[in-house]
This record gives sequence, structure tokens and C-alpha cells, in this order.
Amino acid sequence: MFTVFSDTPTGHWEVIHAAPYRGDPLSPPARIGVSQAALLPSDPALWHLTGVPSYVRYVERAEKSALVSRQAGLGRPEATRAALIPIKKSATWWDLTQDERRDVFETKSHHIADSLKYLPAIARQLYHCRDLGQPFDFLTWFEYAPEHSGAFEELVAHLRQTAEWAYIEREFDIRLARA
Repeated sequence: MFTVFSDTPTGHWEVIHAAPYRGDPLSPPARIGVSQAALLPSDPALWHLTGVPSYVRYVERAEKSALVSRQAGLGRPEATRAALIPIKKSATWWDLTQDERRDVFETKSHHIADSLKYLPAIARQLYHCRDLGQPFDFLTWFEYAPEHSGAFEELVAHLRQTAEWAYIEREFDIRLARA
């Protein structure tokens, strides 16, 4: 099943800020709807980004257990803020072996270890789209309550300073409020 972020006037999320962080910009709509679809959207005239949730990668058992025990679910009533941050990694990243990517992701960047302190206030889901012919490799989706906006900004700023982010060639940051 695909998760589709699309331009729809009845979308539950209003775009309140959108800006490129790295690479080519993206023209986001005023509102975004999130839906499930059995097929990839095929109308090129419509704005949409599509991905699939998948198993958690680059984690060891203890890290996965920690994530599962602390992670909040999406769709909490108090989580009226969200961020959709599509990212594309460089060919150099994809040329690394699984072990080399794990080394950059966690050993050097501490992606999981440093992010745990933001859970459960910030819920997150990663959608994979590299193999779907999409313009990005991943769609990162976060939901949080307005009072956790500062923590979210701190988390994003921290991740963008890590060794992992040297492999990001395109990133676009879309902030949303539940409409």
C-alpha cells in the first residue's frame, strides 16, 4: 500500500511554511492530504509525493526496542503540527555497503541515539520512495503538538549537522498545521 501526500483543497494539513534546504526547490500546494492507495498516482499534472512505509533499517535490536517502546503513533489529537521533509541522498551514499551506511548513520551521526530524547513528543514515519521512480529517496513525516515545536526545530537542526547529512543532495522542508 502506498502513502500519498497530495495537493487537495480538502486536505487535512495546511502548508504554513515551505523552503528548500538543499538542492532544487519544490512548489508545494496550499494544502496537503495524506491518503493510502493501492496504485501509484499516474496524473503528472497533479502534485503528489508517494512512498511506502517499510521495516526499520540500520538498527540493532536494542535500538529497535528503544524506538518501539518510546514512539508515539501518528494521528494523535494534540499533534496539530507536522513536517513533511522529502530528501534525496547522493549516489555516493548508495554506493556504500549496508555496513558502511550503518557506520555513517549511527556510529558517526548518532541518528537513533540522539533522536530518542525527542520521543514520544515527536512522532515520526519514514516512507521509502527511491525504487518507485519518485524525485526523492525518502519522505520523512513528523507530527507534534505546538508546544513541542522548539524541540522539533532542535532535532532537525541537530540532524542537519551530522556526517549523514553530507550525503543529502536535495531536501525540501514543508511545515504544516492541521486544518
